[in-house]
Amino acid sequence: MPNSPDRSRDDASRLLRRCSLFAALDDAALRLVAGHAHRRRFDAGEVIFRIGSPGQSMMAVLAGTVRITAASVDGKEIVLADLGGGEVFGEMALLDGRERSADATALTNCDLLVLERRDMLSVLERHPAVAIKLLEVLCERLRRTDQQIGEIAFLGLPMRLAKALLRIAAGTPQAKLALSQRELGTMIGGTRESVNRCLREWQRRGILQLDEGWIIIRNADALEEIGRGNVKET
Repeated sequence: MPNSPDRSRDDASRLLRRCSLFAALDDAALRLVAGHAHRRRFDAGEVIFRIGSPGQSMMAVLAGTVRITAASVDGKEIVLADLGGGEVFGEMALLDGRERSADATALTNCDLLVLERRDMLSVLERHPAVAIKLLEVLCERLRRTDQQIGEIAFLGLPMRLAKALLRIAAGTPQAKLALSQRELGTMIGGTRESVNRCLREWQRRGILQLDEGWIIIRNADALEEIGRGNVKET
């Protein structure tokens, strides 16, 4: 027996509640938003949207990981963010109705909740707390992007790589990261070969371990020092 509209709305409400963006909404407002939302699934590697495409919706990640990328001036792909469950994306186009400013791709199988601009604008008008939270999300993304661009422009590859690994590890002392060296290269504006040389040297020094596609951080403090430029790389 198919789900009733009320059951589907309740399910969507529970899913939206996981997103910090909607935490300020009361149950009635959350159900209102959920009534306009619809779910979409994307397979790993599938394009969600491309830069320049029409931007009439925002999306919340229910499950999986979405990769946001852009092209550098020399045509290289740069990873701007990997977004997991509870995070939102597409908020810039939702606010101004203009074209997408980056590419979004399903890094893994993804389950998304799609919120159309025409519906969300009325929610933002009636619930200023949600509008303020959305602006906070947008500002944090811009700060992160500015930091990443600055690192690529001014820091050497070892410093960029160390900072990227620490950001991904989120402070876990013995982090185990499933990242390819090519993926790391696109994140920091380097080549797979240069990343490989750096990781091999750090493995030799006991800072990390490379194990069948995994990068296991053994000494986060040493990476911190490299990221600060306090360690001379050979």
